[in-house]
Amino acid sequence: MSNNTAMPQSAGTAAGYNVLAIVGFILAFVFSLAGLIVSLIALSQIKKTGERGHGLALAGVILSAVFLVGGIIIGISAFSAGMAQVQTY
Repeated sequence: MSNNTAMPQSAGTAAGYNVLAIVGFILAFVFSLAGLIVSLIALSQIKKTGERGHGLALAGVILSAVFLVGGIIIGISAFSAGMAQVQTY
């Protein structure tokens, strides 16, 4: 007599979220360059493995890029404002 009951599926990698997508999204707020790199790696992995988390990885890329460009603009503005305050004799 054979047992035809279906075995429950274990949580495989295709069913779970990509860990790098989550980490990249969080890093986007703290370290923009690291968040960008990790999110891009996560997108590549998701494309190959079919894991969930494409939206998180994409949001990590977008937020990292925006924060990185914003930081560069603010840094240049602060530097030029500081240089304008320097008096030459």
